[in-house]
Amino acid sequence: MSMASGGEGPASSQHKHTNRLAKERSPYLLQHAHNPVDWYPWGQEAFQKAKTEDKPIFLSVGYSTCHWCHVMERESFEDEEIGKILSDNFVCIKLDREERPDVDKVYMTFVQATSGGGGWPMSVWLTPDLRPFIGGTYFPPRDHGGRPGFKTVLTRIIEQWQNNRPALESSGERILDALKKGTAITANPGESPPLAPDVANRCFQQLAHSYEEEYGGFRDAPKFPSPVNLMFLMSYWSVNRSTSEGVEALQMAMHTLRMMALGGIHDHVAQGFHRYSTDSSWHVPHFEKMLYDQAQLAVAYITAFQVSGEQFYAEVAKDVLRYVSRDLSDKSGGFYSAEDADSVPVSGGLGKREGAFCVWTTSEVRELLPDVVEGATGAATQADIFIHHYGVKEQGNVAPEQDPHGELQGQNVLIVRYSVELTAARFGITVEKANQLLASARAKMAEVRNTRPRPHLDSKMLASWNGLMLSAYARVGAVLGDEALLERAVQAANFLREHLWDAEHQIILRSCYRGDQMEVQQISPPIPGFLDDYAFIVCGLLDLYEATLQTEWLQWAEELQLRQDVLFWDDQGGGFFCSNPSDGTVLLQLKEDQDGAEPSANSVSASNLLRMSQYTGRQDWLQKSQQLLAAFSDRLTRVPIALPEMVRALMAQHYTLKQVVICGHKDAPDTASLLSAVNSIFLPYKVLMLTDGNPESFLCQRLPVLSSMVQLGGVATAYVCQDFTCSLPVTDPQELRRLLLDGTMDMQTQ
Repeated sequence: MSMASGGEGPASSQHKHTNRLAKERSPYLLQHAHNPVDWYPWGQEAFQKAKTEDKPIFLSVGYSTCHWCHVMERESFEDEEIGKILSDNFVCIKLDREERPDVDKVYMTFVQATSGGGGWPMSVWLTPDLRPFIGGTYFPPRDHGGRPGFKTVLTRIIEQWQNNRPALESSGERILDALKKGTAITANPGESPPLAPDVANRCFQQLAHSYEEEYGGFRDAPKFPSPVNLMFLMSYWSVNRSTSEGVEALQMAMHTLRMMALGGIHDHVAQGFHRYSTDSSWHVPHFEKMLYDQAQLAVAYITAFQVSGEQFYAEVAKDVLRYVSRDLSDKSGGFYSAEDADSVPVSGGLGKREGAFCVWTTSEVRELLPDVVEGATGAATQADIFIHHYGVKEQGNVAPEQDPHGELQGQNVLIVRYSVELTAARFGITVEKANQLLASARAKMAEVRNTRPRPHLDSKMLASWNGLMLSAYARVGAVLGDEALLERAVQAANFLREHLWDAEHQIILRSCYRGDQMEVQQISPPIPGFLDDYAFIVCGLLDLYEATLQTEWLQWAEELQLRQDVLFWDDQGGGFFCSNPSDGTVLLQLKEDQDGAEPSANSVSASNLLRMSQYTGRQDWLQKSQQLLAAFSDRLTRVPIALPEMVRALMAQHYTLKQVVICGHKDAPDTASLLSAVNSIFLPYKVLMLTDGNPESFLCQRLPVLSSMVQLGGVATAYVCQDFTCSLPVTDPQELRRLLLDGTMDMQTQ
């Protein structure tokens, strides 16, 4: 079978094998388009073949920047013998988990329940009617150290399917039935959410118990950024400022954010954050960079700036967005998904290595930064100062236990070892001079890095992750009063509306692709969006409205929330299903009950519904938010550490959102001064709105009370209200700031 693949000309002239994945758009699926495996994408053609030929399905799930997915492809899926075994005995389906998180969640739930672990690549064997009966993750190609290899596993499954099929099917059926019961999340009629202060206190205690004091973070190793934990801790502090627990919560968040920014998980040369740290000191990362991490960390750092006033945190937030604007941005306004951890080393050689794009030898640093610094102690060079500051060592600064595969021997991962003040003192130069030299060095190193073979870029643009990034640009731009960032946020919202909103069918689409490869015939139709696509975009639009006060974004948020309710709301038990219940190919209707690398869409929706009720006056959205929280009561009460973002929504319900209403003209300087005062403070439980008194406006139509709010003496005026019972109006920004800060102190008594 020979097919043309996107932009490469006839596949047969370049590749020995080409399969159906060559007509797909997912970068991950295209990576497997030339395997000697008869791959199918997830869809009816594959399902029908399995039924017609009565063959089991082999489902392989991964994503394009997954290190062990690359390893399993090299070892097994590019192996001619294994490829023939797979193609002859199974219907082989390759799935991008980022395109189809609904399918991934179902089978990952099965794998975790049957093997006690999970991860990617995920390997699952299914009956022709899609019911799983065996599952696992990565398999080595051949038997090794008592562990069966992939070929052995395939042979055993073929034998079992031929000789013991009823037992396989029966076992899978029993497990699936148990999962359906075990994953049900529902509220009883009239059930109320749990008490917010109790849940929040328990969440804090659980985080404090797992907190690692020396370097921050919430386990020893590996260590993940976990922005959901950090945002909860800062929100917890905001209503417990005068308590020892509140102070401790803030210290935990700020110390973690500082140590991450100084660590090797932060890319000091090219900005942005890597996926996680393999050690407890944030030094040696897994070098993959994910869009969702950048989005959430930018928000966490700008929040830390609001809380502390320390410019350090604002600089890190801007640093993250510089990386995204440069390396993860499409000219259409969308954002790409990820950069890979692996790349070809500068020295060449066979294959890619993790981190090759990012690491340095001492000789490279010395060769690049040879100039002697005038006035420095001991005729030090710029390299000497850089090497001291970033912990560079002749033998490399990566310990063997941090590099189990030996890919980083002799290399250095940059990590800030000393403050700029200490570095300046060590070499007898001013702090200003040290900052200048370090910045110059980083710029030179960035130029050199750009000549190296780049890691693979996953240019897939996901609606959900673009929604998270929209929030980041809007919130950082609003806090800093940075028009360029706000313009980029508007560009992102326009991208979502133009490329991922099917206005005819009133649905969000899950993804689109760079150039969109529309010249390539596609096997698979566009994928309708899932719950997280709607929830994260609605949140992004609400943040964009508060940043720009352009009501078109509020209007679209309202439209999307209505569609989300129709498509995903569980009328029986409350809360939202992750995917549309009408899709018969998805065997489990799940409600995500964990705020992990990304927040649960139900957690975000609980806040969205509450915020939307304030902007529209719709009591049904307030009730839906309460029903949702009630459905997750058991999880919130027992292990709130699993849902810190939902605990924040529960706290917002309890403390009641403040309405900060500015009466004024949107572009007037006096309005801008009041808005700047609002944005300078971390107010996790508020909505911000602008009214010019026009009764025909979007907000006044929904909230007629706004029409009665007027400017005092013809100047912009602020009202701080709760349930639209308002304090006396103020026109002075400092007075507004005091009023808002006093209000946060009042929360502690509620």
